[in-house]
Amino acid sequence: MGKIGIIGVGQSAFVRGYPGSIRELAFEGFKEAVKDAQISANDIDASIVCSAPEYDKQRSPSGIFAEYLGLIPQPTFYLESLCSSSSMGLRMAYSLVKAGLHDVVAVIGFQKMSEISSAESQERMGRGADIQWESPFGTMMPAYYAMYARAHMEKYGTTPEDLALVRVKAATYGQINEKAVYRKPVTLEMFTDPESPMAGPVSSPLRVGDCCANADGSSCVIVANEEKAKAMSDKPVWILGLGAASNSVNLAGRDLFTGLRVAELAAQQAYKMAGIGPKDVDVAEVHDCFTIAEIMAYENLGFAAPGEGKELIKSKETYKEGSIPVNIDGGLLSKGHPIGATGGSQIRTVVLQLRGEAGEMQVKDPEIGLVHNIGGVGIYGNVTILGR
Repeated sequence: MGKIGIIGVGQSAFVRGYPGSIRELAFEGFKEAVKDAQISANDIDASIVCSAPEYDKQRSPSGIFAEYLGLIPQPTFYLESLCSSSSMGLRMAYSLVKAGLHDVVAVIGFQKMSEISSAESQERMGRGADIQWESPFGTMMPAYYAMYARAHMEKYGTTPEDLALVRVKAATYGQINEKAVYRKPVTLEMFTDPESPMAGPVSSPLRVGDCCANADGSSCVIVANEEKAKAMSDKPVWILGLGAASNSVNLAGRDLFTGLRVAELAAQQAYKMAGIGPKDVDVAEVHDCFTIAEIMAYENLGFAAPGEGKELIKSKETYKEGSIPVNIDGGLLSKGHPIGATGGSQIRTVVLQLRGEAGEMQVKDPEIGLVHNIGGVGIYGNVTILGR
């Protein structure tokens, strides 16, 4: 069926409390993607709606969105894989188009997390773990990643300062991203200042500054087969490689000293499909829900050897001017993390980079971009490789 291209991308601003309904929130990302692709809803053959349903008051939101966005009577699907839902949605859209079932598919990710309280949100996050053997004992997302951070520190000598440097970089670019929740500068000194909110304990060794924030937001990615992509767009970005994997839900079945195995396996698949290696990647978006997650991503993706991820951030090699720019839009740490919309936002950033349309965040002449999106605590892993 030829190549599959991305012809339009869109994203709402990520905010702490969106005042409208979920269908209005979804429209924010959708309208930008349709405008970007210079098409109408009538040109879209099918839609895939992606979110984590435990936060949604509306059951089966795909039908609501299809009606509101003018995507009926075309088929619509609902997909979830926790925080990696819209990256998995892109994989499904690729499959539908590659199979010849549809020519143009919209992947719509969303989450309105402010519909429930922070305490309720944390409880639902905990239920992303095994509700029989783990979550009843009080484990929450920060605690899980704190265990990974502690293991990394024990094995490789990683320090809290190394983690803080990830947040400093995120804030450097979050300040210039108009769609980000957190747009203030962050300094290393804030992490040792007892008066600074950044230094507040969450789950040792993770502090407030090491954790991303919940947010409301939507994203949209429109994909098409090669014929349609070339006819509809003068700047398609091609999907070169896709990788996906899963792992045991219970951490008792994991080796915490090797990072996230799903990321490593998904990356191997994506590199093989694209016919490239880590050194060929010019710009990357990785799932930095916590600062340790970004350092582990460097290693699991092959940008650094095991234990050497901290050296990349210390030497600023993952800054815009570095050898492998990572999260030059501020990442989840600055943008916020509206679960179902996150992967689509990451994809949007890389598409804009490859088209040379990223403004102040633009990396110099990137040819190949990578998106690393994790669901839960490494339960699901998706790696997507895109090219000009």
